[in-house]
Amino acid sequence: MKKRFLITGGTGFIGSHLTDALLAKGHSVIALDNLETGSRDNVESALSNRNFDLVVGDICDAPLVDKLARKSDVVVHMAARIGLKLVIESPLRTVDVNVRGTEAVMGAATRYRCRTIVASTSEVYGLATKIPSAEEDPITFGSPTKGRWAYACSKAVDEFLALALARERGLPSTVVRLFNTVGPRQSARYGMVLPRFVRQALANEPLTVYGDGTQTRSFCYVGDVVGALLDILDCEATVGEIYNLGNPQEVRILDLAQEVIRQTGSTSTVRFVPFDEAYAAGFEEIHRRVPDITKLHETVGFVPRVSLSEIIAAVIESARKREHVA
Repeated sequence: MKKRFLITGGTGFIGSHLTDALLAKGHSVIALDNLETGSRDNVESALSNRNFDLVVGDICDAPLVDKLARKSDVVVHMAARIGLKLVIESPLRTVDVNVRGTEAVMGAATRYRCRTIVASTSEVYGLATKIPSAEEDPITFGSPTKGRWAYACSKAVDEFLALALARERGLPSTVVRLFNTVGPRQSARYGMVLPRFVRQALANEPLTVYGDGTQTRSFCYVGDVVGALLDILDCEATVGEIYNLGNPQEVRILDLAQEVIRQTGSTSTVRFVPFDEAYAAGFEEIHRRVPDITKLHETVGFVPRVSLSEIIAAVIESARKREHVA
């Protein structure tokens, strides 16, 4: 059955890949985006599709969001202030967009009974020490005096709102906590580590590793993430639930940098940059962040299929193509 989708943040990295997947299945897609961190280039192939409509606007514009939700069967809420650099530079804007914007989107989705996914983040686990982290585990934020926690706190509020609307108003919503989704189209502009490493390596510049590089992260290919989102939407049992969505395979950031250098054949070296220099004095880094994906696997059979080596190769190939076009 063909459906009408509203994707907030639809020209962003994940939103644009989801758009492509939905259009390929014959669905209709409205992408709402203010183009602050998204790009028309990401949906260039979709612009000629009669089932696609790009609306340049803001999720905090409640009348506009209401108008678009009224036309939709499904809402996938991806829009948010992202990237540590943006968050630390403007925590007030982060809270405003991520909380007030989500209120507008969720309010409209509730009025029109739209099936809804709310994209959250692994950042909500904050300073949690239980690794891997599972959905029922407690979350622990740092002090409000540290700007980085504005993002985590705002997304936790989004989660509470989505779940409350599901329980009290019957909104068929699901919260998805994303863990470091990576792949082609991801921008290096906002501190995203893999595209930044690839850009530096292709330019034979030093790869900047923050801290000592022993901190670990888990990276999941955007295609695996999009496939899981579609499976979640097709599964009634996911309504009113939270799911981790990521790849449990850990890698040290230093090892990631060295693998990028190896795959690109770059002459780059690694330059270590203290966190206080990269962000701000007193910055709190998370040493490990790993998802427990048992719940999602048991519900929809999710298994990450693309290896980190393959992901890096895909990002390098995409970056080289962009350089060639430019």
